[in-house]
Amino acid sequence: MAQVYRTDLLEEALKKMCIKLEGVQGAVIVSIEGFVVAAYTPYEGDMDEEGPTSSPQVAAMAATLIALGERTLSRLAQGEMIRLLIEGNDGGMLVVPANRRASVAIMVGKEAKMGLALYALKQSAHTISNILEGNTN
Repeated sequence: MAQVYRTDLLEEALKKMCIKLEGVQGAVIVSIEGFVVAAYTPYEGDMDEEGPTSSPQVAAMAATLIALGERTLSRLAQGEMIRLLIEGNDGGMLVVPANRRASVAIMVGKEAKMGLALYALKQSAHTISNILEGNTN
């Protein structure tokens, strides 16, 4: 019987989410410390590791934004963070907590439909949370 590793399951969950959505430039599961747990980039071929959507950069920025968002919401007594959306002229970043130790972030281009992306991200975060907790059934 072949052994399946959690990282393989996590990468597969990211891949399924990215395939469903148009305009995704990359997806990453990031720990609260800013480390990459798993990543998926829909592009094939030569990728520049130092590009704006490289997994380590996205992970570090997402972790920083999550920490700031959580501190802000706590300070304003607005409860726990549900999602984080940063949108620019050419695209954006969406982040949803998977559990208390990790979040899922996707980079999307301007052609992406934000409502669909948020919905798919929330569903994937639930699946990813189960994988991280060891509930893969």
